[in-house]
Amino acid sequence: MTFPVVGMIGGGQLARMTHEAGIPLGIRFKLLSDTPLDSAAMVAGEVVIGDYRDLETLRAFAEGCDVITFDHEHVPTEHLRVLEADGIAVRPGPDALVHAQDKGVMRARLDEIGVPSPRHRIVDNPADVTAFAEEVGGFPVILKTVRGGYDGKGVWVVRSEADAAQPFRAGVPVLAEEKVDFVRELAANVVRSPHGQAVAYPVVESVQVDGVCDTVIAPAPDLGADVSARAQQLALTIAKELGVTGHLAVELFETRNDDGTPGILVNELAMRPHNSGHWTQDGAVTSQFANHLRAVLDLPLGDPRPRARWTVMANVLGGDYPDMYQGFLHCMARDPQLKIHMYGKDVKPGRKVGHVNTYGDDLDEVRERARHAADYLRGTITE
Repeated sequence: MTFPVVGMIGGGQLARMTHEAGIPLGIRFKLLSDTPLDSAAMVAGEVVIGDYRDLETLRAFAEGCDVITFDHEHVPTEHLRVLEADGIAVRPGPDALVHAQDKGVMRARLDEIGVPSPRHRIVDNPADVTAFAEEVGGFPVILKTVRGGYDGKGVWVVRSEADAAQPFRAGVPVLAEEKVDFVRELAANVVRSPHGQAVAYPVVESVQVDGVCDTVIAPAPDLGADVSARAQQLALTIAKELGVTGHLAVELFETRNDDGTPGILVNELAMRPHNSGHWTQDGAVTSQFANHLRAVLDLPLGDPRPRARWTVMANVLGGDYPDMYQGFLHCMARDPQLKIHMYGKDVKPGRKVGHVNTYGDDLDEVRERARHAADYLRGTITE
């Protein structure tokens, strides 16, 4: 039997790291990328340059692939249905993926299955936003375009009816949500295979800066066992009910109930490897990337348990210091256990160009090591 061919649509860093996870297994990897300079296109062996929005490009790309999976969630679901009709395994399938593409569809489905979420409504104009705000206790409220947003893009905090005009200029439906007074942000990462096997990683704390993930701590510090189990079970339930195959990241708000007990609300879904799971490359027995591949190929899933008491991932963002390679000497000498993962991207201010992982028994020390390395590589500190 020949080894399978995994077709990955999208050439970003998630595809790059998924490809890396497949190399030891002998899995052949075929990539559909926007440009030859995309992160994964620079390392994958078989690269097709084309537009994922064009059906005939997708059909030609899928020839010879045993399964199609994704670096992002933007491929039109109607095109994916055609691929399925052609006999191609698409994982996750379009019926699941639409819930990660369209926030309105996601909220409606999560309501149906009883998943706790922020109060929300599709709104048509600024006056609708004001009416919604009155229902949830007043401004500010959150507005999101139902499609296309990521890393804080397509999301607005509006404090008045006058502030609410801009989101409607995009010409797509707008979702209004209450602004949740949360304690912190969490993420529950799970993986599910076609035959229903599923595994759950430890629930992590995700620290956001300006709408972009900055640091992930695994497991989330001071999270009660009952809340952790509830979050994992919630993510597993969502994966099952939505028919997800592969990796699912459930972004959560930890809240405080009126009686002082902790609560959780679902913020967003991602049906692919996720920034909140990058720590698993060095901190878990089986990484999210390896388990995503195992799932889409319907192989037995790997052990998701952590290797160390604490693992911290810090994103490396671009700054005004483009020659990050020069920083390796200092960072590696200072911390021989440090794991650096760079994406091969051009360095631009604020752009995710890599991440670092640290691990150990002392959380304060592990956090400091990760933060120092990320800041040094960016050039914001010099010693």
